[in-house]
Amino acid sequence: MTVIHEEPGPADEARPRRGLAGKRRAILTGALAVFARDGYTRASMDAIAAQAGVSTRTIYNHFGDKGQLFLAVIEDSSTQVADAQIVIVDSYLRKVTDLEADLVDFALAWVTSMVDHAEHAALVRQINAELGHIPAAAVDAWQRVGPLRVRRQLANHLARLAERGMLRLDDPDRAAAQFSRLVSVTDSPPFGPRAPSPEEITETVASGVRVFLHGLLIS
Repeated sequence: MTVIHEEPGPADEARPRRGLAGKRRAILTGALAVFARDGYTRASMDAIAAQAGVSTRTIYNHFGDKGQLFLAVIEDSSTQVADAQIVIVDSYLRKVTDLEADLVDFALAWVTSMVDHAEHAALVRQINAELGHIPAAAVDAWQRVGPLRVRRQLANHLARLAERGMLRLDDPDRAAAQFSRLVSVTDSPPFGPRAPSPEEITETVASGVRVFLHGLLIS
């Protein structure tokens, strides 16, 4: 009887790497849920381990400590959300014909897209509430890979609109920041503790676009 000994192939060598990647993803997903719910200060590594279905030792082996884990979570979550928002920015602002109507349509799609990223939105609220207690590196990373990246892309499109004579801009980046604040229904919502209705979102966004255009920047 001949026994054939097979040499390990690429698939066999990839299995351990896939296992590590799967655990890392489980930790990031579980940690996002816990940080979004409890905030940075109150979140415990035991709670994150239970949410992720791994041991606390596994978390420490992958990320070192809670600060490094939070940094990895905010970078990962912010990148995913920014990627999705940039797709919306490019899709809606690539070809603008009716300035106000097209900006309203874009802003509505942009604002309501956060429904698909509810945990990230909750995490951002926790960050804003705990800024003094969160590692500065994590806050910087959140801004760099998330809001600032999206704002730069929005500024690029606003600058193109200005080149076409549809807007009068001195500073596209500042205009992008102003636009973001004016159409936001999450930063300082006028609706109290309850979530705004679709009609209220539409009204808020449309009003914000009108102020942006007629009160500030339209030529």
